[in-house]
Amino acid sequence: MKKITMRSNQVSRQSLTLEEAFGQFIKMCTLKNLSPKTIETYEWHYKILVKYLDGNTPISEIDRNVIDDYIIHLKQSGTIRDITINTYLRSIRVFLYYLMKQNLMDEFVIQMLKVDKIIKETYTDPELKLLLKKPDIKTCDFTEYKTWVFSNYLLATGNRISSVLGIRIKDLDFTNYLINVTKTKNRKAQIIPMSKVLASILLEYMQYRNGEEDDYLFCNSYGEMGNIHTFEGLLQRYNRKRGVAKTSAHLYRHTFAKNWIINGGDIFRLQKILGHSDLTVVKEYVNMFSNDLSIDFDKFNPLDNMNIAFDRKAIGMR
Repeated sequence: MKKITMRSNQVSRQSLTLEEAFGQFIKMCTLKNLSPKTIETYEWHYKILVKYLDGNTPISEIDRNVIDDYIIHLKQSGTIRDITINTYLRSIRVFLYYLMKQNLMDEFVIQMLKVDKIIKETYTDPELKLLLKKPDIKTCDFTEYKTWVFSNYLLATGNRISSVLGIRIKDLDFTNYLINVTKTKNRKAQIIPMSKVLASILLEYMQYRNGEEDDYLFCNSYGEMGNIHTFEGLLQRYNRKRGVAKTSAHLYRHTFAKNWIINGGDIFRLQKILGHSDLTVVKEYVNMFSNDLSIDFDKFNPLDNMNIAFDRKAIGMR
């Protein structure tokens, strides 16, 4: 049996094409029940690869030099940022490492590009005041009101837009002020706190929204789960109408994290609320918003709170 398996692998290594290998990879992803969005991302990044490498290329010809040349090709395009190239590489690395594990190609390491960390953009306090100002219910249409509620929800929870659109009315626990988030990136359901202000807003919203327990909180016109692109479009028009150039739903997630940190929130609780498996991303938030952490620094600094008498002039203080 071992001889037959070895021979089969040898034949596969010689004749299996990139296209055939990717088909096997997607089949494996489907059997492992990976999310449709994850599989869609793999497929999209594979299409970018086959614009450079023909799908009929034998996988036996793909080695580190080929991937290095692919990276150089992407960089020389002049339109793709290094951080985006790394996004492509992560998908390709999962695919090729799978083939290596199956002994279908020789092993080699795929290195990520070193990139400078970019400060994540957030909504400023003046922008939030514009976005969160409640519209006049007597004169505004329901879409504007719903988008206002949607904006409040995003800021109050830090949820990804995909998670928000998966919330059903029955997932809201107004007795214990909790939200059951069932649709998450890592597919692990989580329960997060619901602020008192958000609870008040949602209770009022549902007086106009109506709906049954199983209905989506933010649905489309047919009562089905809202589409991400549709709600991004709603936010875009809503924000611009209020004079705010930034229009991304994900900025609310960054804004939630930033303000949580600035207000002295526990980073371990932030990790749980944001649904991260470890503290890596949360630590990035801390580093990114280090300039904002200087706010009220003297107020909380232990040395400044010791009330020790100093000669202010002697140490150059006014």
